[in-house]
Amino acid sequence: MEKILIIAGGYSNEREISLMTAKSVYSELKKNKKLKIKIQEPNGEFVKNLRKFNPKVVLNLLHGKYGEDGYIQAILESEKVKYTHSGVLSSSLAIDKEISKKIFLKNGINTPKYIKHSFKNNLTENKLIKLVNTELGFPVVLKPLNEGSSVNVYICSKTNFNNNLKKLKEYGEILIEKYIPGREIQVAILSNKILGAIELKPKRQFYDYKAKYDLKAKTEHIIPVKIPKFQYQKVTSIALKAHKLLKCRGVTRSDFRFFKNVFYLLETNTQPGMTSISLVPEIAKFNNITFKNLIKKILRDASINK
Repeated sequence: MEKILIIAGGYSNEREISLMTAKSVYSELKKNKKLKIKIQEPNGEFVKNLRKFNPKVVLNLLHGKYGEDGYIQAILESEKVKYTHSGVLSSSLAIDKEISKKIFLKNGINTPKYIKHSFKNNLTENKLIKLVNTELGFPVVLKPLNEGSSVNVYICSKTNFNNNLKKLKEYGEILIEKYIPGREIQVAILSNKILGAIELKPKRQFYDYKAKYDLKAKTEHIIPVKIPKFQYQKVTSIALKAHKLLKCRGVTRSDFRFFKNVFYLLETNTQPGMTSISLVPEIAKFNNITFKNLIKKILRDASINK
């Protein structure tokens, strides 16, 4: 009997989403009687339990800190067990919004202009507002350097900038990014191939945590994306380029803003959600790939030394 260990939960702000994802995937895999599936938290007993269970493959369904940043990947590498999604280096590069932006810009990929702000700088509020206004112009987006699922992301005008800035003080360093209006388009890549794209029309100010995971938020999902073929080819090829530049494996989802005929890459996610309302399964379904086959493809891509 083939054993698959699902890692889920964890210590990040996205713990609940990770558990929801695991539940969806677990119930699908359980249908196959030839598989022995177990869900494991990455707690203090993790390595001991991993060795005891001795799986053929680890299906990494963690999100955010410790799950998406190379930390758990390093443990799995040291245990020489095959695991899904991206490896140590690519995970740590992709989750760091400043480093990934530098890689994108160096390789001719548009991404919103930004400033990295350290709270140790002791800049007065007025001086920081002046700097932001000169360098970027308002409105701007405040975001942590390494969180996912739009956790603690704020769109700010001059009037609410300081108020929102205080909420992020615990991070020590954050990104202040030029706000790009326009359409929200997201592209999925699977096994180094373009899977497809989807457009989102949130009823909220932007596609934030609530818009992503709360059905009551009534975010509109548009598939196929209503753009000319050449633009569709452009945005999907940028996503594939980013996936390869960051040396990602398995599945990724890249988030774009489309404004005045320019695609701006916001970030590439190495551990996209796999719940019933997640985007990657929806894109796969539109392209005639069932949830079951999507999971199969992700598992088939599992490896070490990546």
